[in-house]
Amino acid sequence: MTLSQPKADLQRYLQSARDALVWKLEGLSEYDARRPLTPTGTNLLGLVKHAAGVELGYFGETFGRPFGEVVPAFEDDAEANQDMWATADESREDILALYRRVTRHADATIAELPLDAVGRVAWWPDERSRVTLHQILVHVISDLQRHAGHADVVRELVDGAVRSPEICLTHRPEVTRRAPAWPSGTTGAPDARARRARPLRKLSGGASAASRRQGSRPSP
Repeated sequence: MTLSQPKADLQRYLQSARDALVWKLEGLSEYDARRPLTPTGTNLLGLVKHAAGVELGYFGETFGRPFGEVVPAFEDDAEANQDMWATADESREDILALYRRVTRHADATIAELPLDAVGRVAWWPDERSRVTLHQILVHVISDLQRHAGHADVVRELVDGAVRSPEICLTHRPEVTRRAPAWPSGTTGAPDARARRARPLRKLSGGASAASRRQGSRPSP
């Protein structure tokens, strides 16, 4: 039996999150790639640009490994949240090329340092700023996978495309399927079930009947 290698396992999950984000841009126009589809402006190209900033900071500055080029959106004097959207002058290929350069830089950091290598996250509170590469890998994977989930929803809103379950097994980003058509209206069965749900009955003290039945549980 071959034992897994911790660093290789972590890097595989990191790459999976990267691939999911980038794949969501395939087949879209420049407009749809950057079109905001939530009240807070979440858009697919902005998520990739943000991911580049995340990896650049955590795998670069944190371990004293400068990137070697200036990226205005990631500078201290940049407009608030500028890393979350593309400017009119930035094409999809501009941002994808930036992300490829950033991931190469990040991968070099991961390859050259041991998992217990110590770094410092300058933008974290002092009491938590001292970190290891292992800790940062877990943190970045968690962050990128969360944004990949955002991208799933935004892409479905754009054109109904969703990732196929086969992706998890085959890692084939070209496999695509369309979201199933729900009967009876725009949101169909899920909306009908939601409307039929009965509100929880509140008891004295503010706890719901359901939570009282489950009993008290310790906080995580």
